[in-house]
Amino acid sequence: MAKEVYVDENECTGCELCVDSLPEVFEMTSDGVSRVHDPKGAPAEKIQEVIDSCPAECIHWKE
Repeated sequence: MAKEVYVDENECTGCELCVDSLPEVFEMTSDGVSRVHDPKGAPAEKIQEVIDSCPAECIHWKE
């Protein structure tokens, strides 16, 4: 089974870094936090770069 990216919305600070970096994968909710709208919108390497740069460390992989 392939891994899939998700955002822990309880940890998200709403900085929008992920949305600015990969809008094809992430979007902001009306609550001002990030969520995944297309987990296959970018290669895993690009998503990993966003995970590594997230200041809130709220983006994770799930198996």
